[in-house]
Amino acid sequence: MEKIPARVSTGLEGLDKVIDGLRIGDNVVWQVDSISDYRSFVKPFVQHALSENRKVVYLRFAQHEPLLEENRRITRYHLDAQSGFESFSSEVYNIATREGDGVFYVFDSLSDLLSAWATDLMIGNFFRITCPYLYQLDTVAYFALLRDNHSYKTVARIRETTQVLLDVYNVEDRIYVHPLKVMGRHLPTMFLPHLKSGNRFSPVSSSMDTGQLVRYFSGKGLESAKRNLDYWDRLFLHVRDLLQGEMDDEEKGKILDHLCEIMIGREERIHALARNYLTLEDLCNIKARLIGTGYIGGKAAGMLIARKMLLQDPSFDWPRYLEPHDSFFIGSDVFYTYIVENGWWKLRMDQKTQEGYFDVARTLREQMLHGRFPDEIEEQFWRVIEYFGQSPLIVRSSSLLEDAFGNAFAGKYESLFCVNQGPPEERYRQFREAVRRIFASTMNEDALAYRLQRGLEQHDEQMALLVQRVSGSYRKEFFFPDLAGVGISYNTFVWKKEMDPRAGMVRLVLGLGTRAVNRVENDYPRVIPLDAPSLRPHSGGSDIRRYSQHDVDVLNIGKNEFETIPANAVLSGDMGIQSEMVGIRDHESEQLLKERGRGGEERWILTFDRLLSETPFPGVMQNMMKTLEEKYDYPVDIEFTTNFTGDGAFMINLVQCRPLQTKGRREGTRVDIPSKPALEQILFQTEGNFMGGSIAQGLKRLVYVDYEEYSRLSLSEKYDVARLIGRLNRISKREDCPAILLGPGRWGTTTPSLGVPVRFAEINNFVAIVEIAYMTGSLMPELSYGTHFFQDLVETDIFYVALFPEQEEFLFNVGVIREGENRLPVLLPESARHGKTVIVRDVEKEEFSLFADIVSRKVLCYRSIIR
Repeated sequence: MEKIPARVSTGLEGLDKVIDGLRIGDNVVWQVDSISDYRSFVKPFVQHALSENRKVVYLRFAQHEPLLEENRRITRYHLDAQSGFESFSSEVYNIATREGDGVFYVFDSLSDLLSAWATDLMIGNFFRITCPYLYQLDTVAYFALLRDNHSYKTVARIRETTQVLLDVYNVEDRIYVHPLKVMGRHLPTMFLPHLKSGNRFSPVSSSMDTGQLVRYFSGKGLESAKRNLDYWDRLFLHVRDLLQGEMDDEEKGKILDHLCEIMIGREERIHALARNYLTLEDLCNIKARLIGTGYIGGKAAGMLIARKMLLQDPSFDWPRYLEPHDSFFIGSDVFYTYIVENGWWKLRMDQKTQEGYFDVARTLREQMLHGRFPDEIEEQFWRVIEYFGQSPLIVRSSSLLEDAFGNAFAGKYESLFCVNQGPPEERYRQFREAVRRIFASTMNEDALAYRLQRGLEQHDEQMALLVQRVSGSYRKEFFFPDLAGVGISYNTFVWKKEMDPRAGMVRLVLGLGTRAVNRVENDYPRVIPLDAPSLRPHSGGSDIRRYSQHDVDVLNIGKNEFETIPANAVLSGDMGIQSEMVGIRDHESEQLLKERGRGGEERWILTFDRLLSETPFPGVMQNMMKTLEEKYDYPVDIEFTTNFTGDGAFMINLVQCRPLQTKGRREGTRVDIPSKPALEQILFQTEGNFMGGSIAQGLKRLVYVDYEEYSRLSLSEKYDVARLIGRLNRISKREDCPAILLGPGRWGTTTPSLGVPVRFAEINNFVAIVEIAYMTGSLMPELSYGTHFFQDLVETDIFYVALFPEQEEFLFNVGVIREGENRLPVLLPESARHGKTVIVRDVEKEEFSLFADIVSRKVLCYRSIIR
């Protein structure tokens, strides 16, 4: 038989009679004209609860006067609403969990949260997750809303969730209480207005008195014609009105600061840049293209700020070179609303615990791939689909912490192309699926490990989205830009002494930029030092062919999908590409084909030589990054596309800009590398081909994957080795046991034949990783400066070096690794069967050290003591 909730008192006997008392589990919402009216009902409720020895908790977070005086019998918590929705809501959840069952709660006015969150939507979300949890804990809780401060929709959501909703009117110092909802109770006059007189509440029951009073109530409600709007919309309407009138600089500055606080983010330096370069008009224009409410996130903010920096720069004709954008933004509040509306908040709280951090995330991620969006959000998604028509789109993650100073989150969250073809319903389905997948990517293991390692696991990490038109042109059945790439304003990857790191670097590809930001398999984007664009890390005809881009990423319009096609098909086909500008004819390969009876076939090598020598492209890119670096007062990392407009002219679409994280000692600082150590002391040495600046690092553990043994493994065994490396990574904490990881080909590849397919979370504790080339197979390192992989290495403080046997300064003494005990069977007995493939040496007594000097470009790993 269902348990009947125990009856409790409001502390006002007359009110108890009106609503048949309160019940354990009730959430009671008071809609009032003033805080003093709310306080007049809070005090008797608390006094009566204390008289019955109930536990009373007061949650204090508002700027209004306290509802209760200090009392040792009342537990008071001070909360900071400015910390953000998730932090605030999590703290309330955790307080309720700690306090347990049967507590009587008093909350400050929820309306005060508008000053921190700027949207009714999130107040409704807070109530939707807090009220049911308190109900489960058999509590009684008082909340207040200030009348006419919230949209009808918000009040309706609260009415739907709460057990008791009471309207309180103060009419010429006479207090009326009008019950609107009292769940599970009914009396003949319960839902009539009641006049308070002392401790008595009398129903206003005559038709004449009721009609006059209801007209008064209705009149107050109709005083605001904008009550159907969220506070967020009303705020921007107010800003628009102000812009049409006269505003002094001080008032404009205050409003600008407030809008930046609620739209751009809380990271102090990004906020300062936004305030310096964005205007009120800019923010209103963002609002006009914003789906939902809340922050636009780090990626969107960086793109918009960088564009304004350039367009406001009078020293260069940036409008001539800068392609305009018409992006949309999905506000960060949509992310939390998605979680709340689908009933996943309890899972979210469980995931934030130490025990559930990774395990619960897998469950939550799977559910987030299949949730539903509120109707009003889906209607706004349609607005995006209708605006862009059938133009290809890219939906990009833009979380609160992303692209900030110190936290790039490079490649941690998904960004997805929508080819956007077919009937509107199919295009809408594709777009909605992209949004779901990116929201779910917040629960990816790599993203969680990144946050955990950087102490961000308890921070608000709302996911906003940036929706951009894909830059490019239609070419037969394909769509893609002429060029795309990554630019870095400070280039620590220099391979000749005369190169200037301050000149910057570009990593350039033909087609979509995915091959520039990712480590691509058996493919090499062109790495361009902007002070010497013709220089290459490798030289010679065969090297130019080997270390060039062989495939192009495109959008296939006919198939409605992302596709990779041979670069030669793009350059030799009739696709409107200026082939001579980006490539050279491969006459040697053409001759070989002719000898095999396939004469007449064109073969090309992508070099970008004429682009770099005959156009202003290198200078424009260098100027762009130096301008942004100067205004950021920090090195920058950009992503861009480039399209030719005819006669060698081109336009650049700046799609991303963020602070560049750098590692190692500051520029010009020398590291003294020991000269001429004995051969038996050296593990490896090389010149160039390292990333991370100058370092001097002690080592206590060596982990080596043997090339020959690894090559013999089956596909599944190669994945087993990758997971084994992950387990070694977890027990090799850099503070206690700094370890170096050495192996064949590319770490982090998705193709096991090219290297070990580890995830970044499986190597993030190593202090250095080494990629070793083996010319007999396809196991070749990829100098990935500028990719997401590189950003991971830098931000996680991992030094990188590639070893190429053909280089004159190369030395790799594998015997140094083999001569000692393999500790793998001891450390991980369950993996002992891989003892021939993976060798683990603990070398603390041999005093191993890793040195790199950015000036001489030399790298040395050696031991001081030979056992």
